[in-house]
Amino acid sequence: MVFGSWLISAVVLPVNGLRPLRQRPKSWGDEWLLVSKDKHELGPFSSWNITGTYKGDWRFLDSANSSSKFPDFKKSKGNSVLELMSTPTKITGVHYVQGVIIFHGVFDDEQDVGSAKIRVEGVYIWPFRQLRMIGNSGKESEFGQEDDYILSNPYHLLGVFSSQVFQESPREKIWKRKHSPIYEMEKHCNIEIAAQISRVSSTQNDGDHDRYHLEGLMETPSVDDDGDCFSPMLLNATSVDVDVYYNKAVNYTLMVTFISFLQVLLLIRQMEHSNTHSGAAKVSILMIGHQAIMDAYICLLHLTAGILVESLFNAFATAAFFKFVVFSIFEMRYLLAIWKANRPMNNGENWEAMRHELSALYSRFYGILLGGILVMYEFLKYFRFILLLLHSFWIPQIIINVVRDLRKPLHPHYILGITITRLAVPLYAFGCPHNFMRIEPDKKWCVCLSIFMGFQASILLLQHYFGSRWFIPRQILPEKYSYYRRFDQAANNATDCVICMTTIELCHRSNDCMVTPCDHFFHSSCLQRWMDIKMECPTCRRPLPPS
Repeated sequence: MVFGSWLISAVVLPVNGLRPLRQRPKSWGDEWLLVSKDKHELGPFSSWNITGTYKGDWRFLDSANSSSKFPDFKKSKGNSVLELMSTPTKITGVHYVQGVIIFHGVFDDEQDVGSAKIRVEGVYIWPFRQLRMIGNSGKESEFGQEDDYILSNPYHLLGVFSSQVFQESPREKIWKRKHSPIYEMEKHCNIEIAAQISRVSSTQNDGDHDRYHLEGLMETPSVDDDGDCFSPMLLNATSVDVDVYYNKAVNYTLMVTFISFLQVLLLIRQMEHSNTHSGAAKVSILMIGHQAIMDAYICLLHLTAGILVESLFNAFATAAFFKFVVFSIFEMRYLLAIWKANRPMNNGENWEAMRHELSALYSRFYGILLGGILVMYEFLKYFRFILLLLHSFWIPQIIINVVRDLRKPLHPHYILGITITRLAVPLYAFGCPHNFMRIEPDKKWCVCLSIFMGFQASILLLQHYFGSRWFIPRQILPEKYSYYRRFDQAANNATDCVICMTTIELCHRSNDCMVTPCDHFFHSSCLQRWMDIKMECPTCRRPLPPS
């Protein structure tokens, strides 16, 4: 009856502002809305559906005394996200509203409590575009509809994904909930919100759907009527066009799919470059295994994200499928080829030993894959440092090049292509200011990652063109056999190259002719191509030392 009488007086009688939730002299709701109200908004307008996501900022009106009872509220402004669900009622002109307000940057950085999340409910009187809400600390089950809306909203993809995958234990959740400042605030403070709703002009609205602007005040009087818990807070938010975020997510999955296709082409090019037994033995098995694990993680991430957000399942499942193809078909096949090249068997005589070694290879691979997930779960605070470690996959190849003095194990196109495609996803997530993941850009970290990857790729390219040990002084290198050693040209004026079956003119400069330790002569280009296939003399089949 009290609510009905208040509603009649609010709708029938002419008003200059919104009547406060509690009668108090010189109410802040009446005073503020009287100043900020647009007279053209009053009247019998059509009903607006304000259900949606609102993104904006908050700030205390009195920054000098933001909170006297809660010293944790040390910041005076920050970002905010509002989730509102509007439901029509039997009373004409009134909608029931429930939702959640998430305040970012409320607490001091030393407080490990995350963002402040407050549940609210109230009424929206659409003839006057006025919204009144109060805080609600009820049970979680009472807001199932709102939780379902958040789960189906692409805007909350990253937050829901991180809370589901890297969730804390129930005991830690209960302990943090009971010892958090938000729990104390809901226990000792009444939350009252008065806001005015306006439509965003067509010049600012880029989408096809209507967008709304919310502006109002939040006040928190104490339960014991002994003052306010903290100063009045100004809220300013604009509705988010979810279709824009949906399109951004779809475009992102198209980018990942295209990158996966490029990586398949680059892998095929590298396999052709090292299609021989000795060529595959030059490639580091750790390097290929490292990249396979990265692709497996990306596949799992996209598949889990598609499961959590049903509206984006098809897009993310497609990206996960292509990453699965890269990981399970091409990279694992190349991994086995490298493993066989490094462990030759004799016509199946040691089949039992080969099977045990193959089982050990798969066990180590999937053990590292699962162990990496546990490591990221335990050290989630250092996730960006872990990403740097994941993008150090060129280092094993650089080391094995120096140790074994390998010659051109990787194709330059493969080095450059893989470096660029591996940088695409992290640079989008942490470098794009308008990414759909709602991650704040970190230009310094992106620059560090690019420099780190570029440094690795540069070393590999220099090793390809100038030798594996180009950066090591010759004085500390071990002595090596020189295939361009001097020989007695008077004794042999001409001989035949058994590789190309043409005559070798020994009177020419020594760079055109190479001499093996067994004193056999070959053209330089012929012997170098031969040594890329097998390290033995083409004439007498004696093992050849590294060049």
